[in-house]
Formats: sequence, structure tokens, C-alpha cells
Amino acid sequence: MSSGQPSDSKEPRADLLREEEEEEESDEDRCSSRPTSPQAGRGGAGTQVSWELEAATDGGTGSGDRGSSAADSLFAWICKRTVRRGPFVDPARDNFRNMTRLYSSMSPATDSVNLSTQTHGAVFNLEYSPDGSVLTVACEQTEVLLFDPVSSRHIKTLVEAHEDCVNNIRFLDNRLFATCSDDTTIALWDLRKLNSKVCSLHGHASWVKNIEYDTHTRLLVTSGFDGNVITWDTNRFTEDGCPHKKFFHTRYLMRMRLTPDCSKMLISTSSGYLLILHDLDLTQSLEVGSYRILRSRRAPLSTGSSAGSRSGGSRHTIDSKTHPHREGLSPRNSLEVLTPEIPGERDRGNCITSLQLHPKGWATLLRCSSNMDDQEWTCVYEFQEGAPPRPPVSPRCSLRLTHYIEEANVGRGYIKELCFSPDGRLICSPYGYGVRLLAFDEQCGELADCMPVRTALLREIRSIYSHSDVVLTSKFSPTHCQFASGCLSGRVALYQPHF
Repeated sequence: MSSGQPSDSKEPRADLLREEEEEEESDEDRCSSRPTSPQAGRGGAGTQVSWELEAATDGGTGSGDRGSSAADSLFAWICKRTVRRGPFVDPARDNFRNMTRLYSSMSPATDSVNLSTQTHGAVFNLEYSPDGSVLTVACEQTEVLLFDPVSSRHIKTLVEAHEDCVNNIRFLDNRLFATCSDDTTIALWDLRKLNSKVCSLHGHASWVKNIEYDTHTRLLVTSGFDGNVITWDTNRFTEDGCPHKKFFHTRYLMRMRLTPDCSKMLISTSSGYLLILHDLDLTQSLEVGSYRILRSRRAPLSTGSSAGSRSGGSRHTIDSKTHPHREGLSPRNSLEVLTPEIPGERDRGNCITSLQLHPKGWATLLRCSSNMDDQEWTCVYEFQEGAPPRPPVSPRCSLRLTHYIEEANVGRGYIKELCFSPDGRLICSPYGYGVRLLAFDEQCGELADCMPVRTALLREIRSIYSHSDVVLTSKFSPTHCQFASGCLSGRVALYQPHF
């Protein structure tokens, strides 16, 4: 603004608006010229920081002939990036870009937790506490191990946590967590008193494989190879257990998950079906008929361009109006039976071994193997309901295959547990004797920003081989730029950025 003009005149304000618009366009042009892949900038996060400092020194205008000082330019640049909320100047998005560049430089930590002993066996599951202060390890030989993930310091070993292998761990809050086992029980533990269990829960008739927790109702939800999904009321637990009831039953059950908002339940099966309970109400039990009824309703995969093919496979919705077993029940728990489309498996059956959900509830992540066990795939399916705005599709087409990649078919017969990063931009997938970091595009973009028109391949950001045996599980820290992996021989590796 010229100093000879009155500050309350209208003409200079119009000039200032035009100047700001030109500056914004200059910002966008400069952002678009940034490296488009993590490999393009060898400095990782340092590349991002140096770019920001370079932009800050000229006030974000692309020219250095302005009369203001460097401090004033830096302040104006920061203020402008804070106020304006666009795809190029959103601070939250810049933070995600920094994080994904850090992830692209991940390497095994020099002080990784080495658990290669003869006592605990294979590592089946890893779980961080919500505040990231504790890493728990579920082991094959009845043990649960606890570590400080920052210092890699061993905290505690629960030597006889169960009477058989420990399969899954779930934190209810920062101090209370649950474990499940092939001994058919679930155990509750308190980090403040690890000498004994809070209580043991009995109700399953076979191996208990995974645990979920509804934060709204404080119901613990477990599933096992007996085909049962059981809810446990933790509001009323005692030393003898807590009230429970069978919520759902189906044959060939493998994994069960709740969406982040607890509005849906997804159940994967060894026969290739994916069951989705919409508008979930865990306070009511469902009695669905035998699995033969569901199998008889299976339809072949659609290969055309109809709405059915956009859903990622055949689909059936069962509600209280059309299914006799649902009469008199709440219409909230409507059941949908899907046969997810698997690349290369159109004419063969498959087994859905691992099931995870996007942290924002936008998609589901599946690890599938063929019935012959000679191929493995990682697939991402977008939820058509409650997902980011997409071109309109027919209602109730819940899933659409968006991304996939073929996995190394190593360690046949073992389930490999994959996971999303906390921001949902990266996937950590066990890959032979190591792990792969996968993304939806080269820039590690949001799923909502890089949704393909046709099914696309996941992009490999980094492969890390740090184990001497098959990797079975992986997990991102919810608070630190770190992830962990565990293998068949019992070793746990921690990964952090390498500068």
C-alpha cells in the first residue's frame, strides 16, 4: 500500500485485494512445483522445511524486492497460511505431508526390541496404548509383553497371561486393556496393577480371535472360531466377570471389526464372504439363519459396468421385512452379505484372512488368499455410504474396490495382520521377511483426494527387510512417527525416521 494514500480510501483496498489474489496464485504455483514423490527429495522432512523457509524469506510472494523486513515477511506468511484454508495452504495438510515424508525415510531403530527367545514363540499381534506410551505384544506361548516404544525398554512380561496362545490385544483406555486367547477366554488387565488380571471372561466355545470396543456403550465385543460375536458389559464387571450375551453367529467367521464411529460391524469369513451390519445396535441380539441360507443367496460377480460391479462384488441386503429370521427386530441392524471382488480371483474362491478399517471410516482393508493358498492380495474397498463425496451410485452399494496389490505368498497358512497409519494415508503390510509401506499415490495423498475412476494399484513407498523369519503382524503408533512389526521367530522390530 502506498504511504501517500489515506488509509480509509476504497481504491487502495481494491489494489490490496488484487495484490493478495496474485500472491495466492503465486503460492499455488510454487506449491505445484514441489517434489511430487518422497524419492524426489532426498532430505525427507528436511526438504519440506527448507522449502518452507525459502518461501518465508520472500514473504510468500515469489519476489524479494518488497520493502518489509524478513521478520515481517515471515509473520505475514505464517498468518496467511493459518487463515486461508485451501488445498495448498492448509496447515493440517502440510503437517500430513511432513509426516508422510518422515515415513518414507523409516528404517529399523538401532535399539529395536529384540525378543528372540525360546519362551514366548511367534508374535501374533501388536497394540499401542492410545497415548502411545506402551507397546503390547501378544505371543504364541501364553505370554503378553509390555515395552516402552520410545526407549525400547522392557516393562513387564505377563508370563501366564492365558493357558494357550494369545491372539489379540485391545486397549479400552490408556490403562485398561483386554487380551484374548485360544483357551477360549478374554482377560482384562490394568497397567497400574499387572500382577493379576482384573477378571477373566468366559463365554466362547472355541478360539477367541479378536476384540473390539464400543466407546459409546462401553461394550466389549469379541469374536471367535465358534462363529459367535459376543458383547460384554464392562460397565458392570466384577472379579468374577461381567454380563454378556451372544450378539451374532455365522459359520466360517475369521475377523470382526467396528467402524470408528461404531455405526457398522464388518465380519470376514474363510469362505470369501464379507458381512456388514448397518446402523449397528449392539444392545440387541441377532438370530440369523444357518450359513447355508446366506450361501444360497450368493450371486456370481458382475463383470459389466452396472451398479452391481461398482459395489465391488455381489450384494444382498437382509432386513426385517424380507428375512423371516429378522421379524420383530429393530430395522437398525440390517445385514448385508457381500462377495468382494478380488483381482485374479473371479473364477476361484478366496479366504479373507485379515480385516482392518480406515481410521476415518472411509474404507476397509482386506488381506485375501486364494483357496489354493497360492496367491495373496491386499485390497482397499471404499464405503459408498458415509465416504467422501463421489459420483452418485445406486443406494446401498456399500463397497467398491479402489486399490489393490499382490503380496509375497510367503508363510502359507499364517494370517498376516496389516494396518493403516493414524492419518489413513499409509498402509503397513507384512511382506515376506519384512514390511512394505503402501500409499494411494506417490505423494501419500488422502484417499479422498486420489480416488481412481478405475481400480488402481497401491504404490510402494518403501520396503524394509529386518527380520529373519516371516512377518505376521504390524502396527503404527497412534502418537509417534513409529511403527512396529513382529515375526514368526518372535522378534519385534521398531521403525523410526532415519536422518
